[in-house]
Amino acid sequence: MKAFLELYEALDSTTSTNGKVEAMVDYFKSAPAADCAWAVFFLSGRRIKRLISSRMLTLWFEAATGIPDWLFRESYMSVGDTAETIALLNDTWRDSLPLAPQEAEAMALTTQAALAEQSLAHWMNHQIKTLETMDEQSRQQIIIGWWRVLDQQQVFMVNKLLSGAFRVGVSQRLLMRALSEIADVDPAVMAHRLMGHWEPSTDFFQQIMSTHTNTMDISKPYPFFLAYPVEQSVEALGPIEDWLLEWKWDGIRAQCVVRQGEVFLWSRGEELLAGRFPELEEAARRLPDGTVLDGEILAFSDGLPLPFSKLQTRIGRKKITPKVMADVPVVFMAYDLLEWESQDIRTLPLSERKAIFQEALLSVALPFLPSPPVPALNWAAAQALRQEARQRQVEGFVIKRLNSTYQSGRKKGDWWKWKVEPLTIDAVLIYAQAGTGRRANFFTDYTFAVWRDDLLVPVAKAYSGLSNEEIERLDRWIRGNTKEKFGPVRSVEPYQVFELGFEGISESKRHKSGVALRFPRILRWREDKPMAEADTLETLKGLLHAQT
Repeated sequence: MKAFLELYEALDSTTSTNGKVEAMVDYFKSAPAADCAWAVFFLSGRRIKRLISSRMLTLWFEAATGIPDWLFRESYMSVGDTAETIALLNDTWRDSLPLAPQEAEAMALTTQAALAEQSLAHWMNHQIKTLETMDEQSRQQIIIGWWRVLDQQQVFMVNKLLSGAFRVGVSQRLLMRALSEIADVDPAVMAHRLMGHWEPSTDFFQQIMSTHTNTMDISKPYPFFLAYPVEQSVEALGPIEDWLLEWKWDGIRAQCVVRQGEVFLWSRGEELLAGRFPELEEAARRLPDGTVLDGEILAFSDGLPLPFSKLQTRIGRKKITPKVMADVPVVFMAYDLLEWESQDIRTLPLSERKAIFQEALLSVALPFLPSPPVPALNWAAAQALRQEARQRQVEGFVIKRLNSTYQSGRKKGDWWKWKVEPLTIDAVLIYAQAGTGRRANFFTDYTFAVWRDDLLVPVAKAYSGLSNEEIERLDRWIRGNTKEKFGPVRSVEPYQVFELGFEGISESKRHKSGVALRFPRILRWREDKPMAEADTLETLKGLLHAQT
């Protein structure tokens, strides 16, 4: 655990990409394989099942130490993280923690040194995971025992692991760089090895680090290649003949994997969508064995895509009935072919992959569709077509270089997304909440409202779009214009107006306003506009009807 804490601190204390890679290389070279496997698990963004909620940890800490709830809440407001708040307060209140009679027997360890010297793998496999089978009282006694004997950083880390909230500022790309440097394999190969479901173990780590690893879980998808936002005029990309234009469909990015007679649907978030879309899984069985398609799962009817809100009604369902499938039919809009006849063909040019791709889909009719190319004689014609995106229920274009390989992650140069301009409204700030982590000392999470007659009705939450200087200035204004406090949330005087951008709008029974905005964010602070001139709910519903 000590070595992993040192790695965490090294990663958290630097913004240098080379420094982060160097810290990971040093750790993976020196740590035992079992510890390395767990480190890769956490650094790649995976989490164990949450054993105890942050709220429960708070209640246990308050009950054990006698610390007043108001003091804990005020401390949390300054820190913005439950695990860190407990770790900081624990140094002062440690002597108040009770020693339960069963503690020594339950823990089998009573000294800080003994606990601290345990490896990360031992902590995960023989300390934290053993809590899964215990009742709440036993868990509470053991965790309080840990708080008594661990130091501040150890308490912080254990709390993070217990609550499933461990995060560290390192990207997947940097993790792949570090691992591939040690294993002497291509980063794309390493990224593929880490896709899908796997358990952190010595054997697993040794497999991914081997230069001769050929065994592969047949369900394993490939890392997704992501388009980068267009940053300048599209004319700067060169002749349009060098590019493929496709609509940017608004659904769930997914891979369909067909190997050894089995079908696996994976989301971009590496979630196995087993049973969620049975009609797609059944149709995919007609694909040739050893085929992997990249595409988008869309709600689709009568040859046209349906709003994403329709697809959302299927995403969360555990049981998919014939009625659900009839009410919201879906298709797999296929973009690309990554594997053909059990061969990885990602290094072939896109134009060649597309040629094979057409053959692959010959054996499958609906609900599998090839994403059609959008013909345009020049960029001006493409711009005119792009203006039709919302009427077509798409988000704009994806522009792909015809000779591009299929890479991993988001990289500039070969794939670009050229989205339509966002829908916009002017809305009034009515609530604010402090951020988390590095933004914990500032109010950075905001709730906005529009007018319904003479009342302000909340319609969106947003936390991105302001500069650091604007965040600090708005934070000072919020503190000086707070009306009421509701736990961590403050209601403020309705005065400040902001222009919000969003990708779409849908009806919602869960929201008081009756509408839900998709991907809202702040475009600018409208200090020139009085709140009386903010938009109305009627305006929003007009956008909804126009979109429909």
